[in-house]
Amino acid sequence: MINQQTKTAIVTGVSSPNGIGAAICRKLARQNFNICFTYFDAVPHWETEFSKKISESGVACKGLEIDLSNVQSAEKVLELAVMEVGEPMILVNNAAHSTSDGYLNFDSNILDAHYAVNMRAVFILCTEFAKRFPEWNLPYGRIINMTSGQDLGVMPGELAYASTKAAITAFTRSLSTEIAHLGITVNAINPGPTDTTWMNEDIRNHLLPKFPAGRIGQPEDAANLAAFLASDESKWITGQVIHSEGGFIRS
Repeated sequence: MINQQTKTAIVTGVSSPNGIGAAICRKLARQNFNICFTYFDAVPHWETEFSKKISESGVACKGLEIDLSNVQSAEKVLELAVMEVGEPMILVNNAAHSTSDGYLNFDSNILDAHYAVNMRAVFILCTEFAKRFPEWNLPYGRIINMTSGQDLGVMPGELAYASTKAAITAFTRSLSTEIAHLGITVNAINPGPTDTTWMNEDIRNHLLPKFPAGRIGQPEDAANLAAFLASDESKWITGQVIHSEGGFIRS
């Protein structure tokens, strides 16, 4: 049963309770947003417990298992979100595909796998959201894309990932101009190195001296910024890539 007094947000790429996507879901739920999250290749049945926890905030929550590399996935996500939790005001494109490559291993299959999730799914979700937004008659819309700071430094060994995520920056800036008249802002967040499921102790020990604040970024840091960009208070911010890295030193 949908609580009509709340707002709705879609968050993609929530396949672990310890990731940035999950932190964004928790933060937005505390701000009275219904949550529709997507996941893929996750620990079996974890999403049921996660949805239950989110619902304890008094909002509706629905997890959708979907492979975003599928050509029709974007339309399905929007249709199911409307059906299950309500018409979305917020779209957070957090899902990403990432594997190591390097020029010796780089080929069309690796590139296509990254393109399908990091570019095509993100771009179609954004544009389909914008196309449908006027008929939903909502007070405002927010699109928040997650990127990884590819324009701030090199990422050797991750050619496909770096190039496809970098494309999000150009898309974010251009789309923000096209759809500003609809009352939708479009921004991107670069959270910097964040201590989620990919870090081990060796990586933490290597990265820690590069953070002047004396700690590594946490998922909640990215979630706090996403929540601000999802709010009415952020209405004058659009077309921006915000590097929220805690002063991370790239050297």
